[in-house]
Amino acid sequence: MSSPISEVEITSGRVTIADPSTPFPLASGAVLEHAELAYEAYGRLNEDRSNAILLFHALSGSQHAAGFTSEVDGAGDRWTEDCQYGWWDLFIGPGKVLDTHQYFILCVNYLGGCYGSTGPTTLDPQTGRPHGARFPAITTADVVHSQARLLDHFGIRQLHAVVGPSVGGLMAINFATLYPDRVRIVIPIASGHKTTVLARLTLFEQVLAIENDPHFQGGDYYDDTPPEYGLALARMISHKTFVHLDAIERRARKDVVASTDQLAWYQIRNNVESYMLHQGKKFVKRFDANTYLRIIDMWLNFDPLRDAGVATYEELFAISKAADHHYLVFSIDSDFCFYPEEQADLVACLKAADVSAMHITVHSDKGHDSFLLEPELYAPHLYYTLAGRWNKTRVNGPAVPLVE
Repeated sequence: MSSPISEVEITSGRVTIADPSTPFPLASGAVLEHAELAYEAYGRLNEDRSNAILLFHALSGSQHAAGFTSEVDGAGDRWTEDCQYGWWDLFIGPGKVLDTHQYFILCVNYLGGCYGSTGPTTLDPQTGRPHGARFPAITTADVVHSQARLLDHFGIRQLHAVVGPSVGGLMAINFATLYPDRVRIVIPIASGHKTTVLARLTLFEQVLAIENDPHFQGGDYYDDTPPEYGLALARMISHKTFVHLDAIERRARKDVVASTDQLAWYQIRNNVESYMLHQGKKFVKRFDANTYLRIIDMWLNFDPLRDAGVATYEELFAISKAADHHYLVFSIDSDFCFYPEEQADLVACLKAADVSAMHITVHSDKGHDSFLLEPELYAPHLYYTLAGRWNKTRVNGPAVPLVE
């Protein structure tokens, strides 16, 4: 890390959200009788528990959003050096935009995850073996419902804000429309409100990469060789949408020398090829293929209309209108993962439903990963929004005037 890690107070743990007396039903019809969620929290709840911000992580992220954590219970060898530094540390901490002196920030490893929450890698109490292929499909709505149970554990009735970058933005929209009375501010960053055809094709390629690895064995590989090549290839497919192509070329030229890796026939000679293979190989050390498939499946089957029981986006966002939500929507002009047109379409739907919304386009040469790397481009708008400084929102009483 080029910058020092913030000295942020971290509270971590696992909370049981399902047991035989209180099972957790899934959208698929399956029922989990044992389920835990791993979380990290930063800052402290105020007396009336009104300062909480729920942060949804991205596809391969974790609950570890800030500070330094050397190990996580339940993550095993997957908790590599790359995981030990908080993925949003530039945003969270004393005096930062998500100021831990002011807010209580909660980040949770998704249900189905591999960093301590119940998922394919965790042991099935009935068999004593990893769930593996037997772990059911999970939807974004399942994730949202599970985290609502976690909020109940903390006694948080209403969130100050829900924030989600990338895939986390899908969860943020789901949360706002499934639990409208439990949140005030909704902040999807470089995300969308539907799965596009291009995203569907890219995600399906990743599914095929993992499924066709001979070591995948239908998902039951924990006693044998894991599907490393399939997972590495899936990561390479996704990585080129996360990082702008110019940035990939710069990184390859700077950080990676020509590879000595050999395939069956093809010989790797170009630094870009070597860089991408390096990214894939590094990823398989810290992530699980079954978990990756579950999260991709969430994305492929994201349908907030179905989850909210409505037929149109106007009806969907009428829910937010009735709850007096305010949305802050971020686009990144160089984003190849969630294209800026997707956020423009989201904002058009919000406006059609007369929902208070602000749309900010970030100008960056870093692509989708900008939201991880450039806090200075997001901070002013996050400060403004979290302070409630727009004319339709009331903060603990009278309306707060706009900045002049």
